[in-house]
Amino acid sequence: MGLLRALGRSVINLFAVTGRIGVFTGNGVFHCFSPPFFPRLVGQQMVEIGFYSLPVVGLTAIFTGMVLALQSFSGFGFAGEATIANVVVWGITRELGPVLAGLMVAGRIGAAMAAEIGTMRVTEQIDALTTLSTNPYKYLVAPRLIAAVAMMPLLVLVADIIGVMGGFIVSIYDFGFNPMTYLRSTWDNLEFIGFFSGIVKAAVFGFIIALMGTYHGYNSKGGSQGVGQATTNAVVSASILLLLFNFIITAIFFAA
Repeated sequence: MGLLRALGRSVINLFAVTGRIGVFTGNGVFHCFSPPFFPRLVGQQMVEIGFYSLPVVGLTAIFTGMVLALQSFSGFGFAGEATIANVVVWGITRELGPVLAGLMVAGRIGAAMAAEIGTMRVTEQIDALTTLSTNPYKYLVAPRLIAAVAMMPLLVLVADIIGVMGGFIVSIYDFGFNPMTYLRSTWDNLEFIGFFSGIVKAAVFGFIIALMGTYHGYNSKGGSQGVGQATTNAVVSASILLLLFNFIITAIFFAA
């Protein structure tokens, strides 16, 4: 009976958390489309999410493209420009670009959102906003959701370009491939459906990252320890949901 009670509590807690996240998501999305709007806050979050994430996303992408080219050449034993270019452009645009960029942004931005909003919660600044007739969803959640959904596709676009460039650099300088042949093969193997699926994933990942960061920060409690726990939960939950929705979107686009 003790095992059954523990299992029942876990199931009830799961549904309770799912319900709270659903309500929070509905409120956040509603306030994204209802006035008043705060364009200055949205712009600040766009700079924070997009511009300041470029270094880590760029470094991740270029080394991923390099490693992908190296592993492809080593695994195939011998492969020409067309084969390596195909593997690199497909791998980066379909999967590695969106997923790795999403994970990097989740670790950087998701944690920052949870820590900032969590600190506001435990220091009662969110209660002060409510007292001043400022809706916390409108002021804290909606700008971050809008900015994340807008900027993640741009970050993934940059990651795709830099990742393919990383594969190009390794292929040209390590394998001695012909540059023009490699570039022509890359362009010929670039599919719109693969590129578009990566951009769709990026927008969904941006929404998930901002949602988990703001949700865990908004519901944090217990002082500094609670803020730290909220930060950890934001990154972990965003990363898991990111991988889950990556599978779902891939299945939608490419399932036979």
